[in-house]
Amino acid sequence: MRGIDLSVSAGEVFGFLGPNGAGKTTTVRVLCTLLPPTDGTASVAGVDVVAEPAEVRRRIGVALQEIGLDPIQTGRELLELQCGLYGIRGAAARERAAELLELVGLTDAADRRTKTYSGGMKRRLDLASALVHSPEVLFLDEPTTGLDPASRATVWEEVRRINTGGTTVFLTTQYLEEADELCDRLAIIDDGLIVAEGTPEALKAQLGHDVVSVGLNGSDVETTQAAIGKLPGLERVVVERDAIALYVGDGPSSIAEIVRRLDRDGIQVGAISVARPSLDDVFLEATGRRLEGDEQRPA
Repeated sequence: MRGIDLSVSAGEVFGFLGPNGAGKTTTVRVLCTLLPPTDGTASVAGVDVVAEPAEVRRRIGVALQEIGLDPIQTGRELLELQCGLYGIRGAAARERAAELLELVGLTDAADRRTKTYSGGMKRRLDLASALVHSPEVLFLDEPTTGLDPASRATVWEEVRRINTGGTTVFLTTQYLEEADELCDRLAIIDDGLIVAEGTPEALKAQLGHDVVSVGLNGSDVETTQAAIGKLPGLERVVVERDAIALYVGDGPSSIAEIVRRLDRDGIQVGAISVARPSLDDVFLEATGRRLEGDEQRPA
């Protein structure tokens, strides 16, 4: 990291977006006391991560990318063991484990060994294990990486439920849809620096343009661009793998002119669509590339 400044309010879901290597996981490890900061200060739940690391760990829950579940334990056994690590034992541990299994929808699978769980079930059990001591802040480092869409939606539901209960959530992700669905506010990190911060809606509104996508459908990129030319209100053109994205002030009115110019030059293209700015567009504006790492080429 090259120096970042973040403030997260109690009770919110805060998203931390960026490509691999941008500094997301390093930031989380510093805040979770797993990695000492080389400079500056950091506090979590009002506690300095360097001066009082043990107190920070008592106040946080952590679910990192790597799911560390014992394959021969059942879900119930794993949660009761985790409770014991926080001094919750006996009947209290059994009661807390049962509560958490119900919270994440694993009651029916509670007495199965975790090696029989699906990826989504393992992720939900990992979430439950991070919640045994009712943390004030929950750190989730790319919690849905590798999950299918249905499992991802289930994890989203659990995160919302956890946050509704009063837990602050610090979420790192590479999925823009995930950030849009879950986050009250978010920050985009690129090459160790914060390049954008705000609510998803405010960040999208700041762009002030529509995005018209013209599917190439095999047509030559340069010829198609030349035919479209300079549209009224055109701010930028981005050539993607199989389409041209036109950033214009008024998308709907631009479509008729685009079609007229393409028809004039006899150029056949694929679908033409218009959309309001997305978080993908916000990321492109802030960093000059797509979050997924696709190579984009401004014209």
